[in-house]
Amino acid sequence: MTKTQIWVAGFLVLFLILFGLQKLTQKEEAPIHPGMEMNAPPPAGEQNALSLITANGCTSCHGQDLKGSNLGPGLTGLKENWSSRESLINYLRNPNSFMDEDRFKDYKQRYNTIMPPFNNLDVKDLGKIADYLLTL
Repeated sequence: MTKTQIWVAGFLVLFLILFGLQKLTQKEEAPIHPGMEMNAPPPAGEQNALSLITANGCTSCHGQDLKGSNLGPGLTGLKENWSSRESLINYLRNPNSFMDEDRFKDYKQRYNTIMPPFNNLDVKDLGKIADYLLTL
């Protein structure tokens, strides 16, 4: 073997060892969706909605499991408060227009924050988020 082949083989072995160590030390995260099996990935639509929810910072106020925190209310049971998917999308786009309602006044007092608008997101993405939240 030439010196070059020895170096390439050495790097390949080192890479395989590091890859194996990474797999052995990788932590499993708890699922966000209630009742989901630990090893079962969420359906594609839910996975996309969950990634949108995480990417847009929803979990920083509503909690990693979306059951609420001291910064924002839980997002489970939204079906009780929203008559339609469209009304929830409108809320996500412009929460300030809903601040006349008593429950939002209560939220503002209780959490000392207000929901930021997500009018910069595509309506299709807001629809995916709304569809998912209405299933919780």
